Amino acid sequence: MAERIHPADSPPTSGEQPTPKSATSSPGKPVPQPGTYVIQIPKDQIYRVPPPENARRYEHLSKRKARRSSCRSCCCCLLITIIVLLLAAAIAAAIAAAVIYFVFKPESPNYSVDNVAIRGFNLTSSSPLSPEFDVTVRAHNPNDKIGIYYEKGSSVRVYYEDINLCSGALPAFYQPTNNVTVFKTALKGSAIELTNGALRALSDEQNNGAVPFSLKLRAPVKIKVGSVKTWKITVKVTCKITVDRLTAASRIVSKDCDYGVDLW
Repeated sequence: MAERIHPADSPPTSGEQPTPKSATSSPGKPVPQPGTYVIQIPKDQIYRVPPPENARRYEHLSKRKARRSSCRSCCCCLLITIIVLLLAAAIAAAIAAAVIYFVFKPESPNYSVDNVAIRGFNLTSSSPLSPEFDVTVRAHNPNDKIGIYYEKGSSVRVYYEDINLCSGALPAFYQPTNNVTVFKTALKGSAIELTNGALRALSDEQNNGAVPFSLKLRAPVKIKVGSVKTWKITVKVTCKITVDRLTAASRIVSKDCDYGVDLW
């Protein structure tokens, strides 16, 4: 029986090149033209190298980023240096304060009101008052090696409830170590108007032998430690005082003084 020869098995005619199977096109897929190549690049490598037209912009952005990094490094170094200096200053101040405390052993001064003479109260009239208080203050400096300079600019005020009745000042003087100084200061007020309710309250309290007042003293002082004087420190004294009558012969029934300082 004769063999059948299929057209695909027939040899190519002379002058014709066989067509490779890979070049045969499949339906829906374009066949690349001769000399055309398709190169696939991984997605994470596409922008690693800028194209020539963007090279200058890329170089500019890189320099700006480097300058920012340098500025941040300088700021961090400066901040660390400032923190270190502040810590060193705080440690030095703490050491100095500890040395002063153990060497000089400072003690707080004591203040009290020894006597109050009152004039100028007429509780039967509604006209303005001109009260006067002569206040005797005792200041005690218990320190062995610390003196106190009382500077000008002090103030002493007497209040009834929230009403400022009179005011004055302390004398300027130096108080040496282990010293008790007693001084009298005159406080005056003028044109003080009290309500009828306040007048009645003062009259009732005087009849009961207990009239309450509040005395507030503020004095700028300088502390002398050895041969060194400090900056000005404000001494604050607040005393709650109760007297038996509103006369020059008044007597203090009770008193309670609170002491504090403002260092700056």
